[in-house]
Amino acid sequence: MTDLAGLKPKHFLWQVEGRVGVIRLNRPDRKNPLTFDSYAELRDLFRALPYAGDVDVVVFASNGGNFCSGGDVHDIIGPLVGMDMKGLLAFTRMTGDLVKAMIGCSKPVIAAVDGICVGAGAIIAMAADLRLASPEAKCAFLFTRVGLAGCDMGACAMLPRIIGQGRAAELLYTGRSMSAAEGERWGFWNALHGAEVLEAEAMALARRLAEGPCFAHGMTKTQINQEWNMGLEQAIEAEAQAQAICMQTRDFERAYRAFVAKEKPVFEGN
Repeated sequence: MTDLAGLKPKHFLWQVEGRVGVIRLNRPDRKNPLTFDSYAELRDLFRALPYAGDVDVVVFASNGGNFCSGGDVHDIIGPLVGMDMKGLLAFTRMTGDLVKAMIGCSKPVIAAVDGICVGAGAIIAMAADLRLASPEAKCAFLFTRVGLAGCDMGACAMLPRIIGQGRAAELLYTGRSMSAAEGERWGFWNALHGAEVLEAEAMALARRLAEGPCFAHGMTKTQINQEWNMGLEQAIEAEAQAQAICMQTRDFERAYRAFVAKEKPVFEGN
């Protein structure tokens, strides 16, 4: 196991509070766009999380009133116009790898979205396990606005599962902004909170998860994602095996002993 508290990324902000890691993109003057470097460094952080001994939950927070404005027009879109197919495919695979890394990081990820959340920013929110937003949040999968398909970074696979096929199709074809109220009603946002308390609410939820059985949380995340590709019988068997593994943990025993003693269990993640 490694510790990530001392990690000092070059292209975004990172801090560990208790056992919660907090990410913020750090270009608030431009509504926090992504660059080639920040994509790659974010991917590498999420790839490292399964081996982190000091982080159990991640909050991807907003900064300066906005979450993320997508790929930087000058630093990404401009150079892409001049790339050959090999270079373009290397880039699109790297962006997809960020989503794969978020899904495979074995830790719950909470997006706390204020203001602008568009393009790749909307994808990052989509790839989180739980999504909180302010009433001012504006989320758009605006790839068609720049002449691209809506099938970016897993959107056509994941978004219909979250909000339904018809709603996803509308957003991906039109690129229009989904209001916070729509997003909550459709199940994209788990809850809306005022901008002034949004991050505090996200951190409270993260701490609550971090105090739970974190090994079991990792198992839940794995099964939620792997069972997309399973039939019902396969899923039931996979969950039987996963639950049997969790029954071997000390946390399962701790919960039993606390119940017998009429105490609140204190989980340690093993």
